[in-house]
Amino acid sequence: MFELKPLSRDGIAGALARGERYRLLNEPGAAESIYLDVLQIDPDNEQALVGLLLSLTDQFDHGLPESVSRAREVLPRLPDEYERAYYAGIICERRARAQLRQARPGSGTVAYESFREAMSWYEKAEPIRPPGNDDALLRWNACARQLMRHPHLQPAAEEPYVPHHD
Repeated sequence: MFELKPLSRDGIAGALARGERYRLLNEPGAAESIYLDVLQIDPDNEQALVGLLLSLTDQFDHGLPESVSRAREVLPRLPDEYERAYYAGIICERRARAQLRQARPGSGTVAYESFREAMSWYEKAEPIRPPGNDDALLRWNACARQLMRHPHLQPAAEEPYVPHHD
């Protein structure tokens, strides 16, 4: 194996800017690596934690199932309850959008459930949001509009239980 080279503390700001740039260039794997390097030096760096979480959600379209669980592992490290609820919603919403783009059989039902879970997290974030921060409301509305625009996004149909008689 390789021993990773640690960043200098003086290089953290530049690395964070570079991580954001790689995210904007749709290079989430490169961004993830940068955020992990920052967190090796500064484990509680909020910008790096959020960047890591978002770079993992950027990989949902690549069909990497471990990205969802890895993104969720970052949540407890976020500094406050609002951020944990808000970013839990982001994970669910981005997962829903990735499921829609994959357009597999049953993906409408799965995406519906993920959108509803995201909306639930945004509802938990709403009453504890910082003053003037309406991000959770904006995201909730975006999910609601997605569900209203796409009638094929529906909850799973409940099938009645029919006992089997021998």
